Amino acid sequence: MKAFAALLDHLVYQPSRLGKLRLLMDYFATTPDPDRGYGLAALAGTLDIPHAKPALLRKLISARTDPVLFSYSYDYVGDLAETIALLWPAGGEATHPPALGEIVTTLRAAPKSKVPDLIATWMDSLDATGRWALLKLLTGGLRIGVSARLAKTALAQWGALDLADLEEIWHGQEPPYTAVFAWAEKRGDKPAAARGTSFRPFMLSQALEESELTTLNPADFIAEWKWDGIRVQVAGSTLTPARLFARSGDDISATFPDVTDAASFDAVLDGELLVRGDGADPAPFADLQQRLNRKVVAKKQLDTYPAFVRVYDMLFDGEDDLRALPWTDRRKRLEDFMEKLPAAAQARFDLSPVVPFASWEALTGIRASARGAAMEGLMLKRRNAPYIAGRPKGPWFKWKRDPLTIDAVLMYAQRGHGKRSSFYSDFTFGVWRDDELVPVGKAYFGFTDAELKQLDGWVRNNTTERFGPVRAVAPGLVLEVAFDAAQNSTRHKSGIALRFPRVSRIRWDKPAVEADRLETVAKLVEGA
Repeated sequence: MKAFAALLDHLVYQPSRLGKLRLLMDYFATTPDPDRGYGLAALAGTLDIPHAKPALLRKLISARTDPVLFSYSYDYVGDLAETIALLWPAGGEATHPPALGEIVTTLRAAPKSKVPDLIATWMDSLDATGRWALLKLLTGGLRIGVSARLAKTALAQWGALDLADLEEIWHGQEPPYTAVFAWAEKRGDKPAAARGTSFRPFMLSQALEESELTTLNPADFIAEWKWDGIRVQVAGSTLTPARLFARSGDDISATFPDVTDAASFDAVLDGELLVRGDGADPAPFADLQQRLNRKVVAKKQLDTYPAFVRVYDMLFDGEDDLRALPWTDRRKRLEDFMEKLPAAAQARFDLSPVVPFASWEALTGIRASARGAAMEGLMLKRRNAPYIAGRPKGPWFKWKRDPLTIDAVLMYAQRGHGKRSSFYSDFTFGVWRDDELVPVGKAYFGFTDAELKQLDGWVRNNTTERFGPVRAVAPGLVLEVAFDAAQNSTRHKSGIALRFPRVSRIRWDKPAVEADRLETVAKLVEGA
């Protein structure tokens, strides 16, 4: 546990991507199995252990320190794990801190009633950094600036592996990844990739800057609409149950049985998960949200929000791996495949059309119509490009529509996490409805470090109420907020929520009374 705690501590304060890679590679090189494998799994989000609920942790610390002191400390620190780790009374000397593998295997085998005592015993045997790392591990909230892909990239570089090869076999492996580490250290063969209905890494796109168009030949590219759903991979099968994967690799089959039940074909398809609206058009993204993140889907939801996949690529056709083929050849195989689908499958899978264009000027005009057509924008795909896992530069581009903006008033602020734990950096904002402000969103990026310090100072000087780590502020600061779309929401008092909001500009010059009103935002709701 000591090595894992030191790794997390160093990663938090390392701003450089290359620096993080070096730290990860050193951890893999110096930490034995199975600890390094469990550490990798924790960073990659694949470690399945019983997570301690915040209520349990609060109960443990409340029995060991003054609750008022804890409340003040938590308000100042802003991070539950860090607060508890610092306040926890020091344990006995010369105790042996547990290994990471010991913690994982013990928690997996322990009954729920034993978990509090186990955590307390481990906390007593660790120093403050170790306690913080343990709590981060238990709550599943690392937030140290390391993505699953960065962790896998570090492993690939350390073991001189091809990252695409690693991602190909990744989802067939289980923590603590001893076979993967043996392969990386040349002590074992490459683990076999899972066959059948297993996950294959997605090919991702780069954001397109309009200035780049002059360097590209339009004849080399095709265009498609960027659909407003979520990217999925369909692993169909005629022999075993089909599976549906999100871009993260998470299996979401149970949430969309209407899709997987229709995937009785031997193929792996790439497409956009959508909900059927009136006619052939997809419903707004808000309808799809009614189906997302549900373990159990009621029949009413299946009937009211019928899901389907708009397919735009084909990775496997039966046993044939098509990924090395150029896009034009894969598209031809996909078109032939879609034509032969039975009617039951065609109700759940249709083909994403190609958008014809003759020049970049013509395509610019088409992109301008994206919002009116309820599209996120356009995708550009090089005709001769193979399907390459990861985010290669050049084959695929996403050209999103321009964002919308409103002027909103800052209402609440919450402390951030990690290196932002000392700052109020998560901002809830609202617009006017008659004479009151009603929230429409929350943003935690879009501003510089210098602006963050200014915002933090403003929050501290204008606080009207405190709610733990959250402060209510006087209605005096206007934020220009950029967002991709507005949609109806029953979870917000305003009845409206913004998609992907971010702070575009701080309007120090604008009085709060001149901020936008709810009726203005309501006109931006798609489908309104």
